[in-house]
Amino acid sequence: MLKVNNLEVYYGVIAAVRNIDFKVNEGHIVTLIGSNGAGKTSTLNAIVNSVKKKGSVEYFGADISKLKTHNIIRRGISLVPEGRRVFINLTVDENLRMGAFNNDENFETQRGEMYEMFPRLASRKDQLAGTMSGGEQQMLAIARALMSETKLLMLDEPSLGLAPKIVGELFEIILNLKESLTILLIEQNAFAALQIADYAYVLENGHIALENNAKELLGNDEVRKKYLGG
Repeated sequence: MLKVNNLEVYYGVIAAVRNIDFKVNEGHIVTLIGSNGAGKTSTLNAIVNSVKKKGSVEYFGADISKLKTHNIIRRGISLVPEGRRVFINLTVDENLRMGAFNNDENFETQRGEMYEMFPRLASRKDQLAGTMSGGEQQMLAIARALMSETKLLMLDEPSLGLAPKIVGELFEIILNLKESLTILLIEQNAFAALQIADYAYVLENGHIALENNAKELLGNDEVRKKYLGG
């Protein structure tokens, strides 16, 4: 579904991502794990062309490297950024409408599906997003992204700042989404990410240091020492 080749991202003279190659197979959850500053967020931003980059990004065999971000979204790729970034002065319902900017004709159907998937949002549809809890805002951010009829959902640190109980609920939702979507997940909670992922890449200082089936990396001594606390 997604194939990234020789990807480079620089901020001035600082290399955030250095010649990385990876792919995401349709129907899979693929995770990128690594410490802060490893280049994970820059990689996602490069895929949607919101940062200057070199290299190629292919989506279903078509090169999307030079497309504008909104056109990439129209093709079915959505990014839920770190920090959620919901529209805090808009209601839940209004946030969902913002996510459907390229899917207005199916808005009612999509909204109904989101409220069925996220019952907490349905009971708060007229509530301002800024007054919701962090977990509820994360659910809203995911639902808003799905309103564009996403095929590839990219999640950047979805568990950041959330209570363990909410993290468990959120990862259960992500796993359920795999039934109809492909997911590219960035997550500092490496253990949780590897538990639900099919395949994983470990980023260190802008390059891929390790890759394997997620379950294999869970048992890898080097990964356990660096990212799993043991």
